[in-house]
Amino acid sequence: MVMGEFTQETQVLVIGGGPGGYAAAFRAADLGLEVTLVDMEGRLGGVCLYRGCIPSKTLLYVTELLHDAQRAGEMGIVFGEPRIHLDGVRVWKNRVIEKLAGGLTELARRRGVQVVKGRAIFEGSDRVRLLDSDVAHMKFKYAVIATGSRAITIPVTNEKKGGRIMTSTGALALAEIPERLLVIGGGYVGVELGMVYGSLGSRITLVESSERLMAGADPDLVQPLNQRLQDLFESVYINTRVIRLAETETGIEATLGGSAPHGRQSFDRALVAIGRQAYSQNLGLENTRVKCDDHGFILVDERMRTSDERIFAVGDVVGGVMLAHKAMHEGKVAAEVISGKNVAFDYQTIPAVVYTDPQIAWCGLTEQEAKRQNRPVRVSRFPWSASGRAATMGIGKGLTKFVIDEETGRILGMGIVGREAGEMISEGVLAVEMGALAEDVALTMHPHPTLAESEEEAAEAFLGSSTHILPQKK
Repeated sequence: MVMGEFTQETQVLVIGGGPGGYAAAFRAADLGLEVTLVDMEGRLGGVCLYRGCIPSKTLLYVTELLHDAQRAGEMGIVFGEPRIHLDGVRVWKNRVIEKLAGGLTELARRRGVQVVKGRAIFEGSDRVRLLDSDVAHMKFKYAVIATGSRAITIPVTNEKKGGRIMTSTGALALAEIPERLLVIGGGYVGVELGMVYGSLGSRITLVESSERLMAGADPDLVQPLNQRLQDLFESVYINTRVIRLAETETGIEATLGGSAPHGRQSFDRALVAIGRQAYSQNLGLENTRVKCDDHGFILVDERMRTSDERIFAVGDVVGGVMLAHKAMHEGKVAAEVISGKNVAFDYQTIPAVVYTDPQIAWCGLTEQEAKRQNRPVRVSRFPWSASGRAATMGIGKGLTKFVIDEETGRILGMGIVGREAGEMISEGVLAVEMGALAEDVALTMHPHPTLAESEEEAAEAFLGSSTHILPQKK
């Protein structure tokens, strides 16, 4: 150690200020532990707040407003052609981010969590060196790694510094609305951001290497979104790969293979959204007993403890479902285990939401998973064409369904497609976690007319007692 370098000690060191990191730090502080959080940017929120969940959902809500304004003509309310002021949209997005960031800073201050700017590199199982920081070394009793993930890129020919090939970070900056945008990847990020840019005026070509978009969701939930994208996007190609991607002085040239037309196509920009990889490199893990799998994800047990008993890891860096709400729950588990509580990350289901228009949400066992597992289930559906509330809103193409154990009537999974699906899915999560029966939901009185009423009627359909659809023939 160099003479004069400042060394600080703490009970719990959290590395990374995203949802998993700050949730762990806040919970540990609430349990009476001394906590220091180190983040490369010196602020709380991570990718989710600044370059992910929050800015993308802010922009997606803007697109919802545009879609509603367009549909209002059917209801007798006619708006003029919308005028999009990008500067104003960016100001609104940044205002949302700053408000939430300020709230996290204040919560850390009031809890006594020290936030330090720097990049942590492990020197051993009880200490790290901090680069680009006022503190040179940090000793700890326990550490929580919450360094998150980064976007996977693809090889580019003649890549320049013009930013024409974007990851989600560049796309969310909303520098301009390109006339033609190539979106590579048909998962959450590609579909959501493609819809943002398509709604704002870009001509979108989306390519997906697998046989359909949103492969993790059941096909009947994705179908209404497919129909919407066919109208909004210029082209959607499945079973298609990018053979060559080159940046020119004026744009992007792409050669596509598969169902897309052969030959080179020209675009103004390209968005690469083909997944994320763990941010576990260059952390000095070789100086600890922490182990990673072949993909770089840190190995942990159900208590979020790594193979080094002093060190825990949470969030994207441990893999699995890479969602902020999972990371937050893992962070709380790690903090509680460190404090001596007998807890574990033991959830029956982790909900997923795609914030497109229409939204898709699901939890628990999906219909396609049940088929792969040969599980005896019944799928009970309630179409929103029979929903009074959906009719009042002009959104009758939605669907609510339960995946139910055929013998016991226990709810194993739930899926929704339609407006506010993300707000509605929590009832399904609660039902799966509690081991609720279809009868429990069916006999729970839901207000009329609401979209949530479709959950009651989907459960009633299983029992043959739905009011607004005919009983299924047995």
